[in-house]
Amino acid sequence: MLKDIVIDLDDKELFELFMDESMKDKAFTMIVKKYQERLYWHIRRFVVHHEDTNDILQNVFVRAWKGLHNFRQEAGLYTWFYRVATNECLTYIANQKKKNALSLSDDEHGLSGRVKAEKGFDFKNIEWRLQLAIQTLPDKQRAVFNLRYYDEMPYEKMSEVLETSVGALKASYHHAAKKVSEFMLKEN
Repeated sequence: MLKDIVIDLDDKELFELFMDESMKDKAFTMIVKKYQERLYWHIRRFVVHHEDTNDILQNVFVRAWKGLHNFRQEAGLYTWFYRVATNECLTYIANQKKKNALSLSDDEHGLSGRVKAEKGFDFKNIEWRLQLAIQTLPDKQRAVFNLRYYDEMPYEKMSEVLETSVGALKASYHHAAKKVSEFMLKEN
């Protein structure tokens, strides 16, 4: 029943409910239900592992709970959550780099190595090779590629999420797509 209510409410209505102190908990639960799956997959494409994804997703919702009352509604709630999730992913990756003192492209311990360690990994499978290719991209290019390729997010919306100009995003996506294509051809 709660899921049906979430479907019927737009972001503005959900935010207004959240701002009503008597409805805050229920409204936040509805917001979580509305966004958790999409945010899960957005995060998973960054960090590969399910457990890490769940940890980051939990951090996203904790940050949202603490900061949602400051939301100015200049962008959509969806956009704000993607920005929070993307920032959490980039922070996580930066912390992992520092913690491990390794390059992200390190095949044994970096994200590429994590893809290869995933259950069911098969290098012959194009989807796995695509994941390997994406993990070789610099952090910002990976974010742009994932948002555009998987989420089919328009550049204007992506600009709000990543707080970057549309022109820079188009260039970044172009470079990322070229690197992914070269990787796929080279690894074939």
